[in-house]
Amino acid sequence: MGSDRTVAVFGAYGHTGRFVVAELRERGLLPVLSGRDADKLKALAYETGLDARPASVDDPVSLDHALAGAAAVINCAGPFAVTAAPVIEAALRAGIPYLDVAAEIEANVDTFAHFADRAREAGAVIVPAMAFFGGFGDLLVTAAMGDWTAADEAHVAYGLNSWHPTAGTRAAGAVSRQRRDGRRVRYTGGRLEYRHDAPPTLEWSFPDPMGPRSVIGEFTMADVVTVPSHLPVPEVRTYMTVEAARDIADPDTPMPAAVDERGRSDQTFLVDVVVRSGGAERRAVARGRDIYAVTAPLVAEAVDRVLTGRTEAFGVVSAGEVFDAPDFLRALSPHITLELRP
Repeated sequence: MGSDRTVAVFGAYGHTGRFVVAELRERGLLPVLSGRDADKLKALAYETGLDARPASVDDPVSLDHALAGAAAVINCAGPFAVTAAPVIEAALRAGIPYLDVAAEIEANVDTFAHFADRAREAGAVIVPAMAFFGGFGDLLVTAAMGDWTAADEAHVAYGLNSWHPTAGTRAAGAVSRQRRDGRRVRYTGGRLEYRHDAPPTLEWSFPDPMGPRSVIGEFTMADVVTVPSHLPVPEVRTYMTVEAARDIADPDTPMPAAVDERGRSDQTFLVDVVVRSGGAERRAVARGRDIYAVTAPLVAEAVDRVLTGRTEAFGVVSAGEVFDAPDFLRALSPHITLELRP
């Protein structure tokens, strides 16, 4: 174990990684920059004055050096199908918590499947998908359920006004499509189901001011891994506004462009969560700006809570299981607005 304020950030120079580094510094934590591209690390180190430690997922010694003296590691480097397991192994060797921002469904499934027993036996904390897709949805579903211990179904509708994907998002998507052999995936009957047909287009009634919008009805994201990992919900569905789905499907859609001093884009989001049990329904609604930028306070709040012992479980755990979901979401008030409708 290292300094309780030092956090290694693997993939620190990437689009999301830069947001994470800045957020950690604002919170008084000390990032150590790491990643596979030594030149990009050197440039970021010059810009920030932080320690840079190049490392490769193919070189365990370099990863051990990158994590030396750190109290935790945040993995921001996709595709996570390639990076997650080696960085988790390094974190287990170092005896420190691991968190990542993976939105890749298969990579998150792998983390739960391959490391659950080892992490539990070691008393380690491994939190995959601590990001906008996966962790955020899980926190919202968990908070919406309140005192319910189970539900029949959970729906997470993403109202994005646009989606300009990063190079990392495109690379991760390509890996996922290859692993699925071009199939799409949904979570139904308590398991992942892979299908060759096209997803349905539906209408979702978002709260005002967004209102009714056309959505891709089974635009499946990492919430189908995080939510069922700790909540008995046999049907978990995620939805995406048609405009955003078209953006990410178009290879000519440009990367996000910064429009403010924090580097955020003009993208806005509304996440509408509905959980149902019997004839009852509960809802959580969150609004904010820039899905990549908001990932930084999500994972920074998470690592701060892990390092200060504000956790409720250990092993490979999702956000809703390891943290007090309503309290966690309230702590994000500078970055999101939240409404719980019991």
